[in-house]
Amino acid sequence: MTGYIIRRCVAAVIIAIGVAAVSYALLNFAGGSPVYAALGTHANPKAVAQWNRVHGFDKPLIVQIGNYVWNAVQLKFGYSYKQGQSVAALLDENAGRTAYLSGSALVLALIIALPLGIAQAVKRNSVSDYAATAITFTLYSMPAFFLGLILIQFFALDLHIFPPLVSSNVTSVWASFTHPAQLTLPIVTLAALTVAGFSRYMRSSALDALAQDYIRLARAKGLSERVVLARHLVRNACLPMITLVGLAIPGLLAGNIITETLYNYPGLGLLFYNALQGLDYPVLLAYTLIGGVLTVTGNLVADIAVAAADPRIRLG
Repeated sequence: MTGYIIRRCVAAVIIAIGVAAVSYALLNFAGGSPVYAALGTHANPKAVAQWNRVHGFDKPLIVQIGNYVWNAVQLKFGYSYKQGQSVAALLDENAGRTAYLSGSALVLALIIALPLGIAQAVKRNSVSDYAATAITFTLYSMPAFFLGLILIQFFALDLHIFPPLVSSNVTSVWASFTHPAQLTLPIVTLAALTVAGFSRYMRSSALDALAQDYIRLARAKGLSERVVLARHLVRNACLPMITLVGLAIPGLLAGNIITETLYNYPGLGLLFYNALQGLDYPVLLAYTLIGGVLTVTGNLVADIAVAAADPRIRLG
């Protein structure tokens, strides 16, 4: 097990470095140095050349990539001249709120999706199975912004149950805890889209498990259906879900861009949107790097968790 974890960690580090290098190269080709964000669009060529020389943007691209990767390892992501702060400070200010929003949505999605998928598998081809399938397919195909607009219209503007936008008072993770109504619609928006994918995957996994011999043997022993499901089905059917949860983490980060912008929630998604509007390349690059690192980390954690739960994987 130790050797397996070491191999996976080394591979994850190499991939993360590659993501940082490729992201920097692509954004460099797209926008070059942030000199005009610092000096203005009408800066004279002499001042531009001097600024690039002082900040290392006149060096070969491979050298710039190496410097960026080394600084990123030290959690130094450059400076946002649009917002007048270091990118690390901006990330530190907003990451906690995004983690709270994404984490809450992920937990809510799992609480709903796992029992829903198992119930659909047990009651397959029934009216309830067809109804749940229709709802989940509808949610799965629905864009996040469209679902968010429907929720705002119905629960905020028509019924006046929840506010349509997150208040400016919600500026910290603790404020998120103390203002649950403010975050209900954003969390439900993120969770609903995640539930659609999770429940379909869980239904398929549970159907596969129900067809296995150990389920037939457990029933042949005279065990009640509740015991068969709790002791034999749930653990084996949930095993593939570990990988799906690992892959869902960066997906939630991407979904936060739309959700946080729609509800004016002060997190990394809204930060990225504002940076995209202002072509704030250091922030865009840092957010892209975070997404890549989360993808690698999610896969790594999922692989280790699956290996710990299933010895056949680490031995193979």
